[in-house]
Amino acid sequence: MPPTAPPIAPGAVPGAAHGPAARPSLVAWLRVPRAATAAPGVWTYGHKPKPPEEPDRIPGRRLLSGALISALCGWLVWSLLWNGYLGGYWLWPMYLLTPDAWYERGGNTEAGWWAQRIYIGIVLAFLAAIFSRVGHWGEAWRRYVGPLFRRAWDEPDAEAAPVAGAEGDPVEWPQLRVAGAHSAADRLAAEARAGAMNDVDHARIDRAWQSVRAGRGSLAAFTDTVLRHGAASHGHPSGARDLPIRTAQHDLLAHQVRIGTAADDLRNPYQHRGVGLALDPDVLGTSLLAVGPPGSGKTGRLVRPVVESLCLQALAGQVAVVAVGAAGAGLGGDEAFDVVVKIGRPDSAYDFDLYGGTTDPDEAAGILAEALIGDLAASLPGGDSRRAATALAQLLGPYRAAHGRFPSVPELRELLDGSKTAVGALREALEAAGERAQARELEARVRQSGSPGDAGALLADRIALLDRPAFADFFDTTGNRRPFSLRALEHPLRVRIDLPERGHAEASRMLARLVLAQFTECAVGRADRSLFACLVLDDASHTVTPEALRGIQRLRSAHAGAVLTLRTLDDVPEALRSALLGAVGCRMACAGVTTWDGARFAEVWGTEWVETRDVTDRQIVSDEPFTKVLHFIRKVVTGKAVTTQSVTVRKVERERWSASELAHSVPAGHAVLSVTSVRGEGGPPVLVDLRG
Repeated sequence: MPPTAPPIAPGAVPGAAHGPAARPSLVAWLRVPRAATAAPGVWTYGHKPKPPEEPDRIPGRRLLSGALISALCGWLVWSLLWNGYLGGYWLWPMYLLTPDAWYERGGNTEAGWWAQRIYIGIVLAFLAAIFSRVGHWGEAWRRYVGPLFRRAWDEPDAEAAPVAGAEGDPVEWPQLRVAGAHSAADRLAAEARAGAMNDVDHARIDRAWQSVRAGRGSLAAFTDTVLRHGAASHGHPSGARDLPIRTAQHDLLAHQVRIGTAADDLRNPYQHRGVGLALDPDVLGTSLLAVGPPGSGKTGRLVRPVVESLCLQALAGQVAVVAVGAAGAGLGGDEAFDVVVKIGRPDSAYDFDLYGGTTDPDEAAGILAEALIGDLAASLPGGDSRRAATALAQLLGPYRAAHGRFPSVPELRELLDGSKTAVGALREALEAAGERAQARELEARVRQSGSPGDAGALLADRIALLDRPAFADFFDTTGNRRPFSLRALEHPLRVRIDLPERGHAEASRMLARLVLAQFTECAVGRADRSLFACLVLDDASHTVTPEALRGIQRLRSAHAGAVLTLRTLDDVPEALRSALLGAVGCRMACAGVTTWDGARFAEVWGTEWVETRDVTDRQIVSDEPFTKVLHFIRKVVTGKAVTTQSVTVRKVERERWSASELAHSVPAGHAVLSVTSVRGEGGPPVLVDLRG
């Protein structure tokens, strides 16, 4: 399918205009090495593992200042010697070891001239050796000057660097050449060099090639498509080949988006200090929870980059993403998505399927009951929503049997209210259709209506929140509108759902629970799980229920994940807070969390063994008269008694991050993040600068 917009070169500044000078950067981007053995969450683009930690390593500022001061002191001593301020005593060894005849009154002989130059060189070398040892010049050279020379001379530009054969050059598509598709590889390599291909094209074609290798396509068809369409082959159904604008750093070759840089802080592990941190489907598959007050950067510095990355990967045919947030939350423009559902707004091109696209009344009733009263399930008889689901199934099943569809919101409200007119009409329709089994279900609902412990009245009150004029054009079941169903997760879709938070806060929370319940059910029930499915819920307040937690735990094995943000853990029932932190593999505590929230994170991150040094000062008492005099003089000069230090080194178990540190020591624009991959590899909690 032809592209709808010119592709953006991956090396260009995100959002910058397309220019010919930026086109060849795809070649350099492909040739940059990625660290295959990096820890989960590390930005692998050009990453080089740090050398082993040196406990006695001198801090950089102290090393540079010491080297400069020692050099100035050495220059001062030499200046004093050369200009005679210290007399000529420093020349005596030369005169002592050489004949006097070399130094005549009218001038030096040639031998004397050379002797003086050699002696001066020896003195200079001696001074340089002394002051270089004092100022650690060798360490400063190895750490700062040497790498500059190596980068300047030994590492030419990646685009101009020669590559050893087509087998080692990713621009030449070596995997295609190994399979015998030389013509397709030549076409793609030529377009990459000409600037007609971008990083999304490369990732999309590589995805199609992986499908061929997996046996889901033929090599002949793949080669034919590439030869006919080049970089635009195997296009996304929307025809788009890039997003209109990028606000974050992306590496589609590693499926990563960079969210920040690990701070150079002693509380961070040595290998993570100063290293870029990123998220990818490998860690998002364990789900992520971010907690922080408004303004801490959850949406702009975490949710927006993640949604942007998933949308790019969706264009490459690798991901299906559903982003849910309030209208105007800043999750991305309408043009960046294939489907935009604006619930409660008349300009919405899509409707939302209230029943999740299912035809099974029991399944639809379970999902709808979770959305309507999931937050109250613990207070209901039985402690869950099973009775409510049964009550809904006793109405949805008969209605579908009689009319071939599920009821709309007003019709369902009337049935839950026990309207005699609505129940009578449904009873007559069932008799006319000969559905005796469904008629018995309806009669059972009529008998239970109004009895103690019946959930029908509560369900009617909750469904009434959706039976408002603002939602009159939504949740249509007659087929007059374009409903969107999460059953479409088997396709690489980009979906954004805007919730009507203003004026309809309770309805918005209910719809968020509905989307979460439908996503967990549909993601797990997919027949084809080759696509990574991800739900991004910008505000998950009052949406976490026991059933939702069970659904989130099942996502990991279904090649799916969820990204949830909360202002505080107080928005989750107290009994579920620890369970929620245990159900997700990636946890983020943003700056400004409360001490109570910090205590939960500190508990889940656990403790570690650290080495501590206890220094004890002990006053020295001497019986020697001369020593007493020296100690007295030193005390008069310094104002302190003469002491000796005793150092005790031991290992103790300490919290990785305490509740107080999380609440008061995380700077603004920072967060503490820990990640876990779907393979079970875990990472320590790391202080991240989300602005870098």
